Amino acid sequence: MSETNEIIRGAVIGYGAAFNQGKHHASLMEQTEGIKLTAVCDLDVSRTIAAKKDFKGIQTFTSVDRMLAKAEIDLVAIVLPHNLHAPVSIQCSRAGKHVVIEKPMCISVDEATRMIIAAKESGKMISVYHNRRWDADFCTLKKIVKSGVIGDVFRVEMWGGGYGKPNTEWWRGRKTPSGGSFYDWGAHYLDWLLGVVPEKMINVTGFFYDRVWTDVSNEDHVEASIRFVNGAQATVVMSNIAKVGRPRWTVWGEKGAIVSEGKGFKVYSELPDQPKEQVVEIDGSAWQNFYPSRYYENIVAHITKGEELIVTAEEARRVIAIIELAEKSSNTLQAEPVPYEFR
Repeated sequence: MSETNEIIRGAVIGYGAAFNQGKHHASLMEQTEGIKLTAVCDLDVSRTIAAKKDFKGIQTFTSVDRMLAKAEIDLVAIVLPHNLHAPVSIQCSRAGKHVVIEKPMCISVDEATRMIIAAKESGKMISVYHNRRWDADFCTLKKIVKSGVIGDVFRVEMWGGGYGKPNTEWWRGRKTPSGGSFYDWGAHYLDWLLGVVPEKMINVTGFFYDRVWTDVSNEDHVEASIRFVNGAQATVVMSNIAKVGRPRWTVWGEKGAIVSEGKGFKVYSELPDQPKEQVVEIDGSAWQNFYPSRYYENIVAHITKGEELIVTAEEARRVIAIIELAEKSSNTLQAEPVPYEFR
């Protein structure tokens, strides 16, 4: 942010049709005190025309180079196919801009590290929009775990998916732009997992399958099994060939267990002051308290007052490390060590 400008001037790169996330970030900026949306960039002229209709008075560009050279902006939100996150983020950091990246952060740990270094060298902020940390079911689960009702967690299983061919007409269904099947909802799941088991990781074992949709570049079924330094272990499964599902969450503790069930969680406990079995309903206030602008309020407070970031790039890099090592493990047929940890 310029010394003479009290308002952070925001821009969005990517105003496409992927869940209208470009418009979503633009709207959050406009709703957040301390930020003013001033520019939108998209290669498709029809999208820049739509952006101008949605947000009066903004500048629009079809070139990132031109926007960085011509627009008076301080903060850029990057909403692009995953394989473009790293190069555009690094470009924006080197141009002296603060950066917000849609999840997942990028495709490889090397990319993530270079993004972090570029931001640090420029003296600017970098953060990843892991907004699903405030989903009501996840926040409820964390509260149950934190209460101690099941004791120390030693194993977690997470599952997501179904049976159906990925949409290859969309970049999210293709390996090169998306990174693969783990990088969409799987990135949310892994971020959730690391919120429940925040310990350092020892190694990752992966299982990647291409068994049914052989004309699709993304994997049919992916799994990652993570071992942590405290002895805990977790398995995360994302599948497009699962005819039978499982609970999204199963968490085992030394004194009980938690299983996602319907609109809540079934909680089992062996503690004398707790019911043997109880149902805990999902607390819907978590998302309401966060959404829609708490993330960007934190960005403003970090830039202007030095407040700690809610989501750091180093945390987001841990998610990428799991995915990358899981795929490597699937190829080497052995557990892959985490060469260094990301805290």
